[in-house]
Amino acid sequence: MNIAVSSPDKRMAEIAEKVQHGQRLSLEDGVFLYESDDLPTIGQLANLANQRKNGKLVYFVQNMSLYFTNVCEEHCAFCHFRRDEGEDGAYTLTPAQMLEYVAEHYHPELQEFHISQGHNPHVPFDYYVDCIRQLKQAYPHVTIKAHTAAEIDFFSRISGLSYKDVLKTLMEAGLSTLPGGGAEILTERYRAKMKVEKASSEQWLDVHRTAHQLGMKTHATMLYGSIETLEERIQHMMLLRELQDETGGFLVFIPNSVQPASKNAGIKRRVPAFDELKTIAISRLMLDNFPHIKAYFINIGTKLMQLSFAFGASDAHGTIVKERISHAAGATSPEGLTKDELVWLIQGAGRTPVERDTFYNEIRRF
Repeated sequence: MNIAVSSPDKRMAEIAEKVQHGQRLSLEDGVFLYESDDLPTIGQLANLANQRKNGKLVYFVQNMSLYFTNVCEEHCAFCHFRRDEGEDGAYTLTPAQMLEYVAEHYHPELQEFHISQGHNPHVPFDYYVDCIRQLKQAYPHVTIKAHTAAEIDFFSRISGLSYKDVLKTLMEAGLSTLPGGGAEILTERYRAKMKVEKASSEQWLDVHRTAHQLGMKTHATMLYGSIETLEERIQHMMLLRELQDETGGFLVFIPNSVQPASKNAGIKRRVPAFDELKTIAISRLMLDNFPHIKAYFINIGTKLMQLSFAFGASDAHGTIVKERISHAAGATSPEGLTKDELVWLIQGAGRTPVERDTFYNEIRRF
């Protein structure tokens, strides 16, 4: 009895043909790519897919990360940023305190405030609205990117408002876009195992769907490298791809590798560079309807970020100033970069740096 078995080389050739003809990859295709050790071919295919969309352009934004509070009611297993109320190191800043911090680091070319924080149940929804409002009043020309879908779900619970009304209230105060955090891995098995007590997979997707229906463009992430299966990573990407088919509201996908609990953690505790490059490339191939894939230097470091531009990435994130969440979990990368450093890193990878605003409108090409 003859059983026809597709060899890995033949299967890779079939996938390459799909990519070359602009055909969508399946879950089985994505899992095969993850299981393959042919990183050069995967990278070449992702580079082809990216250059069709973006040529040799790599985008970055001059932004500042802000954190109003690290007090959080959730206990996600991977998070080292959160604190309980009253715990050593816990804080909740007033809008005035945050404005004081911004004034110390502000410069006129700043395009974006990127706000991430804990789910602090000890302050009302009005506190979060007021933080946005005062920041926008002080810096009206700076785009505010704030509140993950998990935070929007949290606000809905503490306020009694629908997702739509929460979002409309924040938009009226000055919110322009949502970051992609809180997605982690969009399967309930993962969320139960990792104690992701915040928004479910469907709730996360529904918040972004609602935001898109209100005309907002948003971001999407994946936190990988812990207990998820390779199939779950691809399922996560396919859920995002389906929502993008429906709404067209996502700007970029950001794969974030899990950071260990300590900067001194052994090398086995970190996601291998091989996996990080492969994930960026597979993201580009699976998410055919996303304009951009981001190489997040905070998680992968600056040298791997440079390499990723040949593996499907077209965005280098931004200047940040002082990142805290990944560094609380042991990231060894810089806490931020200057504009000149980002330009140098992108040019060093043989790409053309493009300074952008939050929505990928070009400000300046270098």
